[in-house]
Amino acid sequence: MEYLYRDALSRAGNVHAITDLLDDLRRSITENARNYLIKDAEHYLGYSFAPIPATLFMDFKRTGNRVRFEDVYFNKRRVLNSLVLGELCEDKGRFVDDIINGIYSICEESAWQLPAHNSYKRDTPQNILPDTDRPIIELFACETGAQLATISYVLKDKLDSVSDEICHRINSELTKRIIKPYLNEHFWWMGREDEPMCNWTIWCTQNILLTAAQMDDPTIPLEDILSKAAGSVDYFLKDYGDDGCCDEGAMYYHHAGLCMYITTYLLDLMTDGAFKDCMKNAKIKNIAEYISNVHIHGSFYLNYADCAPILEPAGAREYLLGKMVDSPSLMSYAALDFKASLDSHAKSSTDSSATVKVLDEHYLKDEINLSYRLLTIMYEKEILNYAKENPNQIPAGNVYYESAGVFVTRHGDIALSVKAGDNDDSHNHNDTGSIILYAKNKPALIDVGVESYTAKTFSERRYEIWTMQSGYHNLPTIAGYDQLPGADYHASSVQVSDDLTSIELDIRDAYPQECKLRSYKRYASLISECKLVIKDSWEFEDDADNKEIILNFMTYEKPEVKLSEDPSTDGIFKIGDLCTFKVTGAGRYEIEAISVTDPRLQKTWKHELYRVRFYPCENSNEFTLSSI
Repeated sequence: MEYLYRDALSRAGNVHAITDLLDDLRRSITENARNYLIKDAEHYLGYSFAPIPATLFMDFKRTGNRVRFEDVYFNKRRVLNSLVLGELCEDKGRFVDDIINGIYSICEESAWQLPAHNSYKRDTPQNILPDTDRPIIELFACETGAQLATISYVLKDKLDSVSDEICHRINSELTKRIIKPYLNEHFWWMGREDEPMCNWTIWCTQNILLTAAQMDDPTIPLEDILSKAAGSVDYFLKDYGDDGCCDEGAMYYHHAGLCMYITTYLLDLMTDGAFKDCMKNAKIKNIAEYISNVHIHGSFYLNYADCAPILEPAGAREYLLGKMVDSPSLMSYAALDFKASLDSHAKSSTDSSATVKVLDEHYLKDEINLSYRLLTIMYEKEILNYAKENPNQIPAGNVYYESAGVFVTRHGDIALSVKAGDNDDSHNHNDTGSIILYAKNKPALIDVGVESYTAKTFSERRYEIWTMQSGYHNLPTIAGYDQLPGADYHASSVQVSDDLTSIELDIRDAYPQECKLRSYKRYASLISECKLVIKDSWEFEDDADNKEIILNFMTYEKPEVKLSEDPSTDGIFKIGDLCTFKVTGAGRYEIEAISVTDPRLQKTWKHELYRVRFYPCENSNEFTLSSI
């Protein structure tokens, strides 16, 4: 294992907390941001911060529902951030009392971890109530610590003018709930030997550093914190291939690769530049550029694993990460997407509801993390200037991420992706060999995504959920079987053309042995708009009794299929007005409409989805879709 960050830390001299950036912050705020943030904060004057009773914490363990607790928990933090930003912009003390109420409300919570994360060992049952003598530090305990530390840092003089007990209370709670358990306990996300890590590692580490760097407490052993943090970053990096692919998908890039920016920036700032070489590392750059390589157009992204295809606009962190690793393509993507978000505000200025929505998306982005929101307003001018000076986006090219098996090829407004790899990704879906297709920059063959998280989502019953199953991806059902989860269920014989326009793979091993397959090869290529081909061919073992193949394809636009009674005649498969395929080898078909009732899915899919199921001709062992 490479010790990139630990080696960098070993070369550090003085270790210290960050210096005051408040003047830079106030000078950087645009009038647009100032006016919006003050108005947003005014909504919460006199706000009553809701308590969190024990029964609400117990609700998750009793019912599996995460939403009821999390709605209260996250809303308190969003409101507090809005009040803080309003005060920073206006600087008249009007919001200070409400800020103090918010601080004390959060400090008085029995625990900062979510009920869904209330356990001390990885993948073990959650305790019904928190142990207040042994705090758990997980994603949102760390987020809360960073939030309170940032508030104390940027508003210390104002809070001290009321009472020095306020910042003292913050420091006391941070020491008890974050610093001491971080130094004295081992939580799985910190990393150890070969144990696999995920977004938790870098996300938590980032917020630990934000907490420690901003605390006004000379007794905190910063050297020990930085040593542990650097070790965790190395553990996080060991599970990435050199190509930088995020196997958790595009959405989790925001909590994984993107957290590399603040983590590395703080480590460098707190060590007087010891981490400059890390910023130039090729693997770090590849991790950074992943998001621009899976971006399709506008708000659409390739969305394997637990990800939605629609993400919020790029912003300051993407831009700053691109700047840190010297990636013009990432800076271009981020700055132009950031600018497009504000431009849509200007276009909607005659529609007050549309204007509010656009500004909300822009200035409330990453709303529970105060540091992210501060970066947005601090760097807005610079990002917009960069977009103005570099108006032509650097186009994403074709790419094959061998480490996770993600293949992407493009031509004009068509993008084709195939997922090789295996069914052991973080936030895994059983989707080895699945295809995502965009035509006219809109989703044609889709990956549905994931429903709202519940206790079932991260349990042994995960694959009972339909969105996780291969039969609801663009994959075959073979002899009545769908794919199974785990590293043993994988693609093999993967061949990618040198020009990255085609891929062929065998997905036999992604299915159970009971299928009695000799091979199942999938070929996909995109040479031009008129040369898009998806071809499957298969062979069964001689003693296979059930040789039924069902080709499943998921669409959002309403599909139309026409097949001839003559099996030697090709059929037609049309997906809305996006694309039309010639169908070869299909004997019959079914179209199933799927209602979208889950709130999380409804954010992306505004009407029903469709599953088209093709049944190959009798005794056939090939099926082909080719664009016309």
